[in-house]
Amino acid sequence: MKKVFLITLFLIGAVATQAQELKWYTDVKEAIKVSNKEKKPLMLFFTGSDWCGWCIRLQNEVLKTPEFSKWANESVILVELDYPRRTAQSDEIKKQNNELQQAFGIQGFPTVYFAKATVNKEGKVNFEGLGNTGYVAGGPTAWLAVADPFVKNASMAPEPKSKTKTKSKKA
Repeated sequence: MKKVFLITLFLIGAVATQAQELKWYTDVKEAIKVSNKEKKPLMLFFTGSDWCGWCIRLQNEVLKTPEFSKWANESVILVELDYPRRTAQSDEIKKQNNELQQAFGIQGFPTVYFAKATVNKEGKVNFEGLGNTGYVAGGPTAWLAVADPFVKNASMAPEPKSKTKTKSKKA
């Protein structure tokens, strides 16, 4: 009986852990497609994952918590833009991340930038910044109190088409 109970408990724990699994995109163009489809803003996480102490702290204290997972699944599309020193990256990802660092004027890590993005007919990406933050002491509750207003103000609904009224001519 104890074995059945333990196996059941293990399976419930595994399902709960899997349900909290977050999808972090590294290809920003793919993330933009998902963002526009799901009508959620992007959360761009600029990090030095293998050397930046504050980045690692933000990960452990906020980004890996159940509270953050719940909020992120409901509110944003996650994009990790990493600038590692010891971990190999493809040249394509390095180029993309460096271009985005320049575009957003990122000077320190961690920086979390919230944005809406569109791709024009020529394939050029246009970002609309919604706000940014970094490490916030106090765990997920304190961090989400700073981040949530940026997301709440990000109306991702399609803009209504303007109706032009035609004037009728009197004869």
